[in-house]
Amino acid sequence: QCNLTGWWENDLGSKMHVSTVDSQGNFSGQYYTAVSSAQKPIKPSPLVGSQHLDEDGQCTFGFTVNWKTFSDSTAVFVGQCFAVDGGEELLQTSWLLREKVDSLPSNWRATR
Repeated sequence: QCNLTGWWENDLGSKMHVSTVDSQGNFSGQYYTAVSSAQKPIKPSPLVGSQHLDEDGQCTFGFTVNWKTFSDSTAVFVGQCFAVDGGEELLQTSWLLREKVDSLPSNWRATR
C-alpha cells in the first residue's frame, strides 16, 4: 500500500516532505524545489494536499505548493502512487504552474 508520508525526490533533484496523512487522506508538508526562474534565492515552500485512500493501495493524490517565500506563483500537482518491484513506491505526477502577470492581456503566458 502506498504511503505518501515521508521524503520524496524527483528526477531534477527537487524534494518534498509529507507529514502524516490523516484518516481522511489530508496532508501537508514542505517542497524544496531544485529549479526556479525566480530571481530570489529558493527557499522551502508549504504544500497542502489530499490523497484518495484506495483498497488496492495505488492511490491518486493532489497537492498545491505556494511559492510565497521567493516567487509570486502557485503550482498544483496531481498524480498516482505505484508500488513497483521490491516494494518501492513511485509517484507519477503532472503539474501546472501559475505565475502572476501584471495585466489581463498578459494572461495567456501566465500558466505553464
